[in-house]
Amino acid sequence: MKISDLNMRRIKLNSTRLALPAAAVLTFLLGGCVVGPKYHAPATQAPAEYKEAPAPSAPTPAPPQSTNSSDPTIGGLGGWSVAQPSDAALRGSWWEVYNDPELNALEEQLNTNNLSIKQSYENFMAARAMIREARSQLFPTASVTPSWTRSRSSANSAPTAVVTTAKGVQATLINLPAEISWEPDLWGKVRNSVRQAQFQAQLSAADLANVRLSQQATLATYFFELRGQDALRQVLDNTVAADQKSLDLARAQYETGISDQIAVVQAQATLESAQAQATNTGLLRAQYEHAIAVLVGKAASEFSIPVKPLLITPPPLPISVPSKLLERRPDIAASERTMAAANAEIGIAYAAYYPNLTLSASGGFSSSTWKHLLDIPSRFWSIGPSISETVFDAGLRRATIHQYVAVYNADLAGYRQTVLTAFQQVEDALASLRVLSQQIQQQRQAVEFNQRALDLELQRYESGIDPYIDVVIQQNSLLASQQILTEIEIQRTTASVQLIEALGGGWDRSQLPTVEQITQKPTQSETALQH
Repeated sequence: MKISDLNMRRIKLNSTRLALPAAAVLTFLLGGCVVGPKYHAPATQAPAEYKEAPAPSAPTPAPPQSTNSSDPTIGGLGGWSVAQPSDAALRGSWWEVYNDPELNALEEQLNTNNLSIKQSYENFMAARAMIREARSQLFPTASVTPSWTRSRSSANSAPTAVVTTAKGVQATLINLPAEISWEPDLWGKVRNSVRQAQFQAQLSAADLANVRLSQQATLATYFFELRGQDALRQVLDNTVAADQKSLDLARAQYETGISDQIAVVQAQATLESAQAQATNTGLLRAQYEHAIAVLVGKAASEFSIPVKPLLITPPPLPISVPSKLLERRPDIAASERTMAAANAEIGIAYAAYYPNLTLSASGGFSSSTWKHLLDIPSRFWSIGPSISETVFDAGLRRATIHQYVAVYNADLAGYRQTVLTAFQQVEDALASLRVLSQQIQQQRQAVEFNQRALDLELQRYESGIDPYIDVVIQQNSLLASQQILTEIEIQRTTASVQLIEALGGGWDRSQLPTVEQITQKPTQSETALQH
């Protein structure tokens, strides 16, 4: 038997004898304690009900209707109402409640092409990668650094006491070393770092959902604003047509001597003013169209929406008790995950008070010739643990803990502020819908009376009782009332979008990825989505 074979058998035998104790030590080290405070989600007292919510009823949800016809009482309450019960909560594609195929198509384009959503998605994927970075610290690190050197020493570098006739020595050195080092997570520093990265990834996922909801709501708002400009243009076009008839009447009466020239001038001025206002509506419409193009990821120069003068009555929307709002708002989920991450950082800071244990081993082969590089005599190795402990840091660790505790408390205040703001936004949207619905009914009556007044004044003018200036006054009054009505109807529709956004859209906390899901490697579909 060769000497090398005998040595190899001895090595195998020693490895077998050490395997079980090493495994036991490894298990103990991996199961070390975790220092730092345990995290508990903060308790928040939610109101029993929304103050601005209408009284419970049992309305039958109906598809949106054009406001060109009479506006039925929504929910039978004489004002804006919501669907009951709360189990009919908004789900998924919430914009479909408006029953507008064009809006549905635009929202689908937004979900696919919106660059703000893509940016947030990439931030989420980066946060997921940071989890794997943190987890890597739980395992040993192995490295190899092979090298080959050819050197020559100086003949004049030998000590003066040594007599030599050499002109220098040339040497070759071949190294094939390997090194393994591991720092066991005795006090949970690495595990807290992993938790912190996991919470940050969940925070990023909630931010992604919040950005998506915000972009979807913005698109719906711009879409209804654009449709409102189309409806306002229709009002003005109708006014222009009516003013043209009045001008023709004034000119005919002037030519027959019934009226004077000033009536023609006044009618012409009224017509020109209405035409100018109709032209001006194109400005806002173009801006809303350009904004929608950006939201769906297209160049404004290559995007257009056909004119369609349509105002809708917002459909009944389901709302639940205020306590459910905490589970339906992605910004609240993001704020809570921020607190969890801050709590993990406190644990990381506490771990600095405890010593660090490092286990390292190195070995390999070293020879001056390739022929003998892998021979047993060419091997070398070293093994040994080391412990490090900071004995004086001038209060650095204590100050670090105080810093992270203050950050946690600040995040707690921010979380509670987010919750209060969420309740405020829901109440604001409910109040807007209630008040605007009442105002629309009142303003429609004002439009009807203004129309009657104009009809009566035209009769008096044709009879020669009143001058034409009285007709102009009634025409301007009617146009102003119609414009106000159209603008209020636009506000009511956009307020319904704001309510949906305030309620969290179709999102709820169950859609937030779990710790296990975000810790896994991205799937092929997720990787494809990145590109």
